[in-house]
Amino acid sequence: MSKGKVWKYGDNVDTDVIIPARYLNTATHEELVKHCMEDIDKTFAQQVQKTDIIVAGVNFGCGSSREHAPIAIKASGISLVIAKSFARIFYRNAINIGLPILENPYLSDECSKNDILEYDISTGIVKNTTTGKEYKCNKFPKEIQNLIDAGGLINYTKEKLSK
Repeated sequence: MSKGKVWKYGDNVDTDVIIPARYLNTATHEELVKHCMEDIDKTFAQQVQKTDIIVAGVNFGCGSSREHAPIAIKASGISLVIAKSFARIFYRNAINIGLPILENPYLSDECSKNDILEYDISTGIVKNTTTGKEYKCNKFPKEIQNLIDAGGLINYTKEKLSK
């Protein structure tokens, strides 16, 4: 089991607030992290800790198809994003870069910022240790989980080609 502190957001968090367009010419992940979520949460970039978790409502990652959004989230140290649902392109971009994501229709309504969640990505089980509630999330098929575990499509491909 892994665990982390919750950063809570609502519905329709679009890629323009995850990483504003004015920073898309940024060359490094470290620079993207400095501006991650700044248009929705000015404290995020300065306070996010490795292993923290984003919890959100429906349609997380909607808007433009920029890969920068899941890259900025992953580079910030976020270990998992749980939402009621994800925008289709964000969902696939997250898998491609190795950002763990889970869907659950209830968890975001029943947790608060700074709650502590424990999770096992391989089983899809998430426990809110603050409230004591446990949730079953949709888990990925083994092949997709292997890709996420490898750190994304590029790393997965390099591993496969080196064998």
